[in-house]
Amino acid sequence: MDEQLRWMDATEQADLVRSGQVSAAELLAEARDRIRTLNPALNAVVMELAGSAEAGSPHPAAGEDATTVEGPFPGVPFLVKDLALEIAGTPFSEGSRWLAGNISRHDQELTRRFRRAGLAIIGKTNTCEFGLSPHCEPVLHGATRNPWDLSLSTSGSSGGSAAAVAAGIVPMAHGNDLGGSLRYPAAWCGVFGLKPTRGRVPLGPEYGDVVGGLAAEFALTRTVRDAAALLDAVAGPAPGDPYWAPPRPRPYVAETSTPPGRLRIAATATPNGGQQVHPDYLRTFGATVDLLGKLGHHVEEARPDPLDRAGHRAIRAVYAAAAAWIEGYWTRRLGRGPEPGELEPYTEVLFGRGRKISAGDYLQGMEELQRFSRRVAGFFQTYDLWLTPTVGWPPLPLGTLTGTPEDPLRGEREAGRFLMFDGEYANITGGPAMSVPLGADSAGLPVGMSFLAGFGDEAVLFRLAAQLEQARPWADRRLDAAVP
Repeated sequence: MDEQLRWMDATEQADLVRSGQVSAAELLAEARDRIRTLNPALNAVVMELAGSAEAGSPHPAAGEDATTVEGPFPGVPFLVKDLALEIAGTPFSEGSRWLAGNISRHDQELTRRFRRAGLAIIGKTNTCEFGLSPHCEPVLHGATRNPWDLSLSTSGSSGGSAAAVAAGIVPMAHGNDLGGSLRYPAAWCGVFGLKPTRGRVPLGPEYGDVVGGLAAEFALTRTVRDAAALLDAVAGPAPGDPYWAPPRPRPYVAETSTPPGRLRIAATATPNGGQQVHPDYLRTFGATVDLLGKLGHHVEEARPDPLDRAGHRAIRAVYAAAAAWIEGYWTRRLGRGPEPGELEPYTEVLFGRGRKISAGDYLQGMEELQRFSRRVAGFFQTYDLWLTPTVGWPPLPLGTLTGTPEDPLRGEREAGRFLMFDGEYANITGGPAMSVPLGADSAGLPVGMSFLAGFGDEAVLFRLAAQLEQARPWADRRLDAAVP
């Protein structure tokens, strides 16, 4: 295993291919070697892909030179989360035994755009069942383990992708986010996680929107410049999309070399629910506030209005409707409902909730969340960004966040120990958000800080993220003996 290649970001790997110093075939072989070497301990990659599934026509197949491929990442190995993003001819299970044996019949538009960027899709990563929980421990594939400590959770649902990037299997990997599923595992695994603006990345042809636009597709990366270049490559509406994000003023890569100026940043580390924040997370939050001040930004204690009782009822109704949609969608697509033993206990409960929700409940819930979004939009007339810890507690032991037949809601209750900073605001409002690895706890585990921006303003996130990356680098942190 080439240790230099292992820790290079995608931009540097692509530069080596373009200059002829390394071939695409060599990048591919090294990435497959890393899967063989590292994945047995991590269980981040649940299947490998090759040939047409990996590269896609008209791009090079396995082993061919990718120097002629247009796009920012010629031949760079890439992994796709096994949730929502389909690849024709490949198994597609969404972490569920109900879908075992299901084969995708089409490519999603984002799959095609990843390939046009030059990426070689070499495998799929693990996810919890249907992405409905903040963990990555499906019964179907088994638990993904955190590269920093194999006894701990990655969070989820994009935990397989976060672990693969953190361990150096690939420099970046696909993920998606319905309520924090890109940002939470980014925080616990110590990588950069960006949730783009609603409509920035297309969901078609299979979906127009997902749960009223709460869901977003993108990736986890080791560096800010990789995220910017990748978003440049895949952003933009597809014909027939139900709504579009505001056009970017210029390429996001250009934003990473642009000083952010003096930003107005609201900051809080006080949870709405009164939970206890871990002292190490409070320390990192304080250090981040100090760093932002030294960089010339104005930071003050402030936050958007919290969700009130009506807002929380709306969230419950919308998430219950999402469960009903998932069950109905797959029942129609497979031609049968789930049989006994095919669903995990928690999923059974969620589907049960979904069957009790009405169309009117869902629409009233969405309307309430849209009213809330208008209030948050007003907040961003005063502030450029809102800073909180991404989560409030270090990674929990594996098994803590899963339900059992006797206690299917155990994981939902335990999640309150770390989900305390309103990550779903970005999904409700559609605004872009990022988790930035800006510290470590007393055990050496990564600590992420969250920044939420106004709708359509990924540019300010990239400018600040690049400044923070330069001031407090994280990509050169190496794993200890937990992973070879």
